[in-house]
Amino acid sequence: MNSGDTVWVLMSAALVLFMTPGLAMFYGGMVRAKGVLAVMMQSFFCIGIITVLWAVYGYSVAFGGDVGRGLLGDLGHVGLRNMTQPVAGFHGLHVAPSAVMVFQMMFAVITAALISGGTVDRMRFVAFAVLIVAWFTLVYLPMCHWVFSPEGWLAQRGVLDFAGGSVVEINSGFSALAVVLVIGRRTGWPRESMAPHSVPMTLMGAGILWFGWFGFNAGSSLGANSVAVSAFVNTQLAAAAGLLAWLLFEVRKEQVATTLGAASGAVAGMVAVTPCAGYVGSMPALLIGAVAGFACAAAVRVKFRYRYDDSLDVLGVHGVGGVVGMLLLGLFAAKSVNHAGANGLLSGGGFGLLGEQALATVVSVTFCFGMTYLIAKAVDRTIGLRVSPEEEFRGMDLSQHAETAYSTQGGGHLGS
Repeated sequence: MNSGDTVWVLMSAALVLFMTPGLAMFYGGMVRAKGVLAVMMQSFFCIGIITVLWAVYGYSVAFGGDVGRGLLGDLGHVGLRNMTQPVAGFHGLHVAPSAVMVFQMMFAVITAALISGGTVDRMRFVAFAVLIVAWFTLVYLPMCHWVFSPEGWLAQRGVLDFAGGSVVEINSGFSALAVVLVIGRRTGWPRESMAPHSVPMTLMGAGILWFGWFGFNAGSSLGANSVAVSAFVNTQLAAAAGLLAWLLFEVRKEQVATTLGAASGAVAGMVAVTPCAGYVGSMPALLIGAVAGFACAAAVRVKFRYRYDDSLDVLGVHGVGGVVGMLLLGLFAAKSVNHAGANGLLSGGGFGLLGEQALATVVSVTFCFGMTYLIAKAVDRTIGLRVSPEEEFRGMDLSQHAETAYSTQGGGHLGS
């Protein structure tokens, strides 16, 4: 075990965990004041429930020895047993298996939390809890094994996804869309104004996400090495390019550059470079971020045309950004950056990698959307997804948690 590699992976795991409170702030600022605690609570709940489920059976199903055809891992690590054994399929690692386990745990946490942004102001907390447990078990774990485990069937085909363009981004975006279509629109949307109650809070959350994303992407090298450096640099370049591209889109379309647009553009750039970070050069990373900034800025406006209420644009930013990154990786991947990768179309590798990336994208969209839609339907028909109209009018903070965020709303905990 190399101490430098181990320290880097553990620090990266901490950075990725820090992203979830950052996401809570990012989402919390974008909702109305009467719902800020509810959406932040969902992110913090994911830290708790996913950590427990990952330790009990999630890590084993995602990264245990393959049980056949690359679909799922075995149960050899249930309850975190046998953690001295090498991680199945990984070769040349210089970190303890427990370090890989806890690093990947944080990925599962934030992917679950991302989904909450699609259904703010109308989803029962109990229903969210049940849905997330089922989604983690039936959607996230299979996807994680297929792509992140070297023994997964997509990984075996040569699909590249450095830090989660499919497992995290496409998964969260299209899973959120599925739940949105089942639960329906917020009362009054889009006729009534539902403007963010605190853009400064959202900007602070975006800054935390930006900071944590260095661990998310560069930590996925699982070592302190040249690939980690490339991923770190590419993350910064793509974030900056995405920010600028989103602002250019706004100025062209609406003659104004918004602070919310700047935050969203930076996130879009990092989303798109997530699958690419350790496989492409610096200039391709800039281009990937810029393309994502334009594409995601356009995508978030589509919901008004088709009337699906993806409240905080999980599909528009994470789903679309993930698709952009997965496909552009098929163009720009270069073995000169990472010998464990492959050459994309523009690096002399032909159409092979691009075809595999397209296949993985289609599989991810179809599986994540379809399975989550079925889960959401089942939860809705059994315990019900949605709060009552009266509870929605009162606000999610009061109706679901008996609390308010600010003293002007009555202050503190009801009954205190």
